[in-house]
Amino acid sequence: MKLVASKEVGSWAPTLPQIVELMKDMSLHTDPQEMVRSYGAKVAELLPFDGRISLSRRGLEAPLFRITRSSTWKNEINPWHEKSRLPLLEGGVFAKLIYSDEPTIIDDLEIDPDDPAAEYLNGHRSLAAIPMFDQGVALNMVVLLSRERAGFPPDEFPQLVWMTNLFGRATNNLVLSDDLKRANLALDREMKAVGEIQRSLLPSRMPKIATLDLAAYYQPSKRAGGDYYDFFPLPDGRWGLFLADVSGHGSPAAVLMAVTHCIAHTNPGAEQPPAQVLDYINRHLTSLYTERNGSFVTAFYGVYDPADRTFVYACAGHPPPRLKRCQDGSLIELDCAGGYPLGVMEDGEYDEATLTVQTGDQIVFFTDGVTEAANPHGDLFGAERLDRVLENCSVQASSLLDSVLASMDEFAEGQPADDDRTMIVARVL
Repeated sequence: MKLVASKEVGSWAPTLPQIVELMKDMSLHTDPQEMVRSYGAKVAELLPFDGRISLSRRGLEAPLFRITRSSTWKNEINPWHEKSRLPLLEGGVFAKLIYSDEPTIIDDLEIDPDDPAAEYLNGHRSLAAIPMFDQGVALNMVVLLSRERAGFPPDEFPQLVWMTNLFGRATNNLVLSDDLKRANLALDREMKAVGEIQRSLLPSRMPKIATLDLAAYYQPSKRAGGDYYDFFPLPDGRWGLFLADVSGHGSPAAVLMAVTHCIAHTNPGAEQPPAQVLDYINRHLTSLYTERNGSFVTAFYGVYDPADRTFVYACAGHPPPRLKRCQDGSLIELDCAGGYPLGVMEDGEYDEATLTVQTGDQIVFFTDGVTEAANPHGDLFGAERLDRVLENCSVQASSLLDSVLASMDEFAEGQPADDDRTMIVARVL
């Protein structure tokens, strides 16, 4: 398609470059106060006037209104951040204009000395009142003033009303964008603080457990998440390993994660078998926290005894850990059948299983954010890819963990995590 410029010259030709320049200038601004100031200067070039007043009835009832800007003010007021400094007036010509919801030109202006607008209108003979609509109502208005009678050409007024309202919407969008940006920054600061508190609930260092080499990884999908892991020292050199995943993401999940941590640490029978520990946490979550909001927690809890290398464990709807027996090359999925997630049913029952580990065994405990990590094509990382990484049996726990993470990163192709990811690797020495 060939574009051919029109050679006809109409009445619009002299002002078109100014309009284009105005639109370009408006598109550069990020501060609404700066944009209003610049817009006023540009409009004055297109349509000369001697004074300008801005009114607002936002949040007020007739006949109250505020003066938000005035060309008579020596010091500028930011109406979005300094609302308390804006003059609040009642009645008079300004109230009639803004509450009429109509564009108005007054060619021969006469003002009563007692009118609240008198100090702003003295010395002017005509005005053009331009309503700026929001939700169909003139919540704001610009009043242009001239010292001459009939100072505003009627044929240019419709375009001025149109252009001013478009500018008003642009300004409103910029204000909303600025408000949203500040709200997001405040929310991000809060979420960062929540995340720091949450991470303080996780072990600050890996415990030293006889016959085990340990490594752990934790990555929330947002500033804070709902994954939780912990280690509990028990009598006779035994250790409890706890891994949980709260439903949902972000701050709600982080709060329930903290609640789960508190319940687990206040359990008076922490030395109980794994099934009883899960039952204790479940009863308290269900009766006090999750019964009414539909949240739940999947969990795995096991007790390791270095003396005989036995591992007694129970599951609550959690993904089964993977055990690689490096002596014979076999791969075992630990039995996690049975047991509702914590917080679903107060009378849930949890089965226990016992495993005897061997030298060289590698166990990977994880939340579903690991196996459900997605790439840009929508494919999931899955248990099979995790198992392929476990085929390397000659590495330390930390090296094995790094291998899994490297495999996930390669698979994801830069796709960000949309779920929390937690992994604990244990290698039997």
